[in-house]
Amino acid sequence: MANARVIVRRRKSVRNIRKITRTMQLIATARFQASLQRAMATKPYSEKLAELVADISRAAKNVSHPLMASHPDVKRSALLIVTSNRGLCGSYNTNVLRLALQSLTDLESRGTPADVYMVGKKGTNYFRFLRKPVHERVTNITDAPRFDQVEPLANTLMGRFERGEIASVEVIYMRFHTMGQQRPHRLSLLPLRSEERKTTPESDQTSRQTEFEFSPAPKELLDELLPAMVRMRLFQCFTDAAACEQIARMVAMKAATDSAGEMITTLTRKYNRARQTQITMELLDIIGGANALA
Repeated sequence: MANARVIVRRRKSVRNIRKITRTMQLIATARFQASLQRAMATKPYSEKLAELVADISRAAKNVSHPLMASHPDVKRSALLIVTSNRGLCGSYNTNVLRLALQSLTDLESRGTPADVYMVGKKGTNYFRFLRKPVHERVTNITDAPRFDQVEPLANTLMGRFERGEIASVEVIYMRFHTMGQQRPHRLSLLPLRSEERKTTPESDQTSRQTEFEFSPAPKELLDELLPAMVRMRLFQCFTDAAACEQIARMVAMKAATDSAGEMITTLTRKYNRARQTQITMELLDIIGGANALA
């Protein structure tokens, strides 16, 4: 039977760990609420911006833009991977990096190897362990991303695409669907496609009958709206990833807290058995000594 003192020390250590994991669970819950509000607040703007661009592209026919152009002769692409800076978030980073490796293999099989833009220390360390090249590392974006942190990265990718250095830009991130459903997603950021609005048959008929008058010209409008659309779509990826990270950390810390509670219960039972055995042995020694003196 294990020593009772050893069990007591171990139980005390597990209790301290449970306090830490419980606190981290509460912190992740509070951060998730803030991250979810940011992710939900940006979606209406992104959707309306996409609808506006679709309307302009449909009404102004034969209008081209560098961000919508294809580069069939360019045999290079860019892959932006969004991971976390901190761990203790379950399989969050594992799922994202698994999809990233599959995407890299897919791009290489198509003859367009990718320049990797890695966001987050966890992904950077993993690719360093695999000895895979990383074109640029970004670790200054926190778990509460701001637009001014994401905008320079979007400008860099758009600049390389417009100069014809890369043929496409794809983003690997964890996409938020619901509180209980988050999945790693592969988003094609560039080139931009002509998107159709999601409308009812009645509103679609009204949209087709609507005539647009442009001031300034459609090309000037697209010069402003398309880069803004790319920045907002990329920012939406980061806000979704931040919300998913906090959910993953919340679930992981709750599981750790529950496991610690079960371990404390098991150790308490072992301690009680060890203490009972120790008391029984002491009583037997006393009785044996008394019988010897009798």
